[in-house]
Amino acid sequence: MKISYNWLKQFIKIDWTPEQTSELLTDLGLEVEGIETYQSVKGGLEGVVVGAVLTCVQHPNADKLKITTVDIGAEFPLQIVCGAPNVAAGQKVPVATIGTTLYTETGDPWAIKKGKIRGEESHGMICAEDELGLGKSHDGILVLDANLKVGTPAATIFDVENDHVFEIGLTPNRADAMSHLGTARDLKAGLVQKEITLEFITPSVSAFHVDNRTLRIDVDVMNKELAPRYCGVTISGISVKPSPAWLQNRLKAIGLKPINTIVDATNYVLHDLGQPLHAFDAAKITGNKVVVKTLPAGTKFVTLDGVERALHEDDLMICDAEKPMCIAGVFGGIHSGVSESTTSIFLESAYFNPVSVRKSAKRHGLNTDASFRFERGIDPKITEYALKRAALLIQEVAGGEITSDIVDIYPKKIEDFQVRLSFENATKLIGEEIPKEIIKRILTSLEIKINNVTETGLGLMVPAYRNDVLREADIIEEILRVYGYNNIKTTEKLNASISNSSRFEDHKIQNLVGNQLAAQGFFEILSNSLATPNYAALTERLKDEHNISILNPLSGDLSVLRQSLLFSGLEAISFNINRKRPDLKLFEFGKTYHGYNDKLEEFKHLSLFVTGNQNSENWNAANKKSDFFFLKGTVVSVLERLGISRFNESPMENDLFSEGLGFGLGKMILVDFGLIKKPILKHFDISQEVLFADFNWDAILEVVKRSSISFKPIAKYPEVRRDFALLLDDSITFESIYKIAKQSEKQLLKSVNLFDVYQGKNLPAGKKSYAVSFTLQDENKTLTDKQIDKIMNTLQTQFESQLGAELR
Repeated sequence: MKISYNWLKQFIKIDWTPEQTSELLTDLGLEVEGIETYQSVKGGLEGVVVGAVLTCVQHPNADKLKITTVDIGAEFPLQIVCGAPNVAAGQKVPVATIGTTLYTETGDPWAIKKGKIRGEESHGMICAEDELGLGKSHDGILVLDANLKVGTPAATIFDVENDHVFEIGLTPNRADAMSHLGTARDLKAGLVQKEITLEFITPSVSAFHVDNRTLRIDVDVMNKELAPRYCGVTISGISVKPSPAWLQNRLKAIGLKPINTIVDATNYVLHDLGQPLHAFDAAKITGNKVVVKTLPAGTKFVTLDGVERALHEDDLMICDAEKPMCIAGVFGGIHSGVSESTTSIFLESAYFNPVSVRKSAKRHGLNTDASFRFERGIDPKITEYALKRAALLIQEVAGGEITSDIVDIYPKKIEDFQVRLSFENATKLIGEEIPKEIIKRILTSLEIKINNVTETGLGLMVPAYRNDVLREADIIEEILRVYGYNNIKTTEKLNASISNSSRFEDHKIQNLVGNQLAAQGFFEILSNSLATPNYAALTERLKDEHNISILNPLSGDLSVLRQSLLFSGLEAISFNINRKRPDLKLFEFGKTYHGYNDKLEEFKHLSLFVTGNQNSENWNAANKKSDFFFLKGTVVSVLERLGISRFNESPMENDLFSEGLGFGLGKMILVDFGLIKKPILKHFDISQEVLFADFNWDAILEVVKRSSISFKPIAKYPEVRRDFALLLDDSITFESIYKIAKQSEKQLLKSVNLFDVYQGKNLPAGKKSYAVSFTLQDENKTLTDKQIDKIMNTLQTQFESQLGAELR
């Protein structure tokens, strides 16, 4: 939000520097993020002075140029070459001296330098009004009043306005400060706390009066819940033209483009008092009647930007007897606005329901100065005052007469609300006791009325425009920000309590796994929970009817909550690959959202993504592609880190994975992972292989909480390793070997490991060779050769009978 310092001084006559004032505003909670300098004429006409043309003769080498001598009050006159047709001896003219910086119409700077024009020296420039930024005419030089003194700075003649503009980072709760009035009100309270008392000046509307009643427009508010207060008045005989310089400068200073007297006046009052207004061309109001109501869904309406919009059934509209004219509190219509031919207007000032305005603005993708204020809540008590202020300003800049009484429909007044403040609670929250008299002074300066005073606290009446001050804690916050956070002393003693928390809390388990994955070279990503509904068509695992739609989506691509972390991860991979980062290892903790009939559910997941090479390119290591077994190893390491070492393994057959596995316990699926099918990758313009793992984090947490850690001493007796080279059918998996071995010897067999796989020549067709190691150990004694041979013979027999294996 931009606040003009000169404008602010109309409310409170402060003589502080902009830096001092910005520091106080920041201390009050209105953080000043920057201060800009504004000049009504860019450059401030610095270096431009009044000169007297002494002589003017034809340039010897150019028909359209003149050589002049100009007195600017220096020791010697200047020779200046000028191409203006109206330059003549005896004139007083504006002269830009050497070193002066002027600006083009687009704001680009250019410096005046000593030079030669067609062989003749020129020591400055006699300026036209457009070259100085004083107008648009370039017909000739600007001729000044002959009585002006030579050498007078041009800035003093043309009354250049210099201003400082505060860029305030306004928090959403401070609706009361969304104007120069509101900011000045806070500034006054801060000055009072510093024992500086200045008069708070508000614009007077005592001059408002009805000139005649020749243009009456009836108002019917059919939906009083959405429009609690509605005011209006007609003004006739106006002249729509450019606004005077002072009004244009005020608007330009805060970044607004002046349009005409009527629009500029309503914009001025909006930023002056915080009350949005809207002017309708009275001649375009059919039936001389304004109706405030909602219209059927799908009704077409063309807004001021020329866009035809389909209305929602809950959009509050300002209509005439036949048609809609404006989306209430948001945006006007193209067929009822003020134009150059307008001679009479109906001026609207209202208080609209904040929620209604916010929903309408979001539905139509509109964000205007009016909706910004209405949806946060404005002061319902200044509606009529602001209308009178705007009417008087329009009469001042556009002429005209007030031609109707003010219509003020306000059936149920919005009252101030009561809050009780306990001195004891204030001391507890602030951490320091603030004297009661200071508390009362601060509250009074904030226009919070003190109804009653007791030894223990205060009974307060909070004005309706402070819709962010509803509780005792809010009152204490108001006291503290005006008193000054920096004035609260730091205690020498620090009190803290230690809470008893379980080591199985979600965030602790996430940190444990996240640290392990980061150590393995993975990067954590955070992706948007919003997605496009089109992703449901990419796989049968997701159903379109299970999508949960957003009521007011930012766009069609972000209109539903995601059902899977896969697609947001693929978006990230595609983004990185397109920026020459093809080797990726990513993980994300996130939620998925599902609508099952009338039930809405969300589930926690951990997703892993692997693509490209396992490691970055290096001279002493060969590049190795990430493959299925690399991902499987990562998945197993995550489970084992969480103490989950026993699980069932089953192949995954679906339209996501071209090959995949699932790990589970009983009927509970812990994780499924595999190689993503190419048609899905093609949708994201990914041509390289991508591996994906999806952990059911809710199930993981449940299993981890049930698991226990057991300890046992290291065995005293040695392990024994024996190897088999098994010739097997291609269809046999290592999992089958592992299960048979464990079932055959449950006590002494400690581990089974596959350390080599061979397929190729010298083997029969359809066969492969597995090199498998078996580790045996008895924790109570040393194994004998007889025991070892017996176990290995048993294993060999089982492999031969159940798998058709042969020893090589």
